[in-house]
Amino acid sequence: MAIPACVTAGVLVTLTAQNVLATQFAISGMAFEVTADRLEGSGFEQFGTLDNMIENSPNAGDTGGQLFLIQTVVKKASLTKLCQSVNLGGINLLITAGDNGTPVTAENLSTDSDLMSGNAEFSNIEVGRDASTYDKAGVAGPPGMFGQQADTVAVSNFRQQNYATTAGTFRLPNMHLSFSANGC
Repeated sequence: MAIPACVTAGVLVTLTAQNVLATQFAISGMAFEVTADRLEGSGFEQFGTLDNMIENSPNAGDTGGQLFLIQTVVKKASLTKLCQSVNLGGINLLITAGDNGTPVTAENLSTDSDLMSGNAEFSNIEVGRDASTYDKAGVAGPPGMFGQQADTVAVSNFRQQNYATTAGTFRLPNMHLSFSANGC
């Protein structure tokens, strides 16, 4: 009995590490801002998702601890002049990277956001297809969920307000972490 359980656990861990299965975690409920001069990616998917906070989270407000967000998945992403900041009550934790000629790169990048803006261009886009049938980034969305997918995406003046980010690999060349009076 232990052998099948160990094999199953090993398969699940391997699939999660390869980002074939999405991992879920309780979000803090604190939004953080991400900006970049440019995002370029291949294998793009976007659909609705429901994220949960821990029970009795001080950040829940009147949400009941749940936020309906847009999940964006990019199989391979490149971001030029990345900035990420989170307001910690009067001071911002600020991370910058990819500003010295080598962009930030990510594989199997997934973000849960309530805002995304910029000047976007998609190739071979499909809008309105059932998210559970998506195949561009390797992640199936919820059955019956509206969304969009494309072969490639390029966004200049990129800005997101995120509540969660995961990636199989995230490379941050020339990374700087500091506290700042200003965010991104």
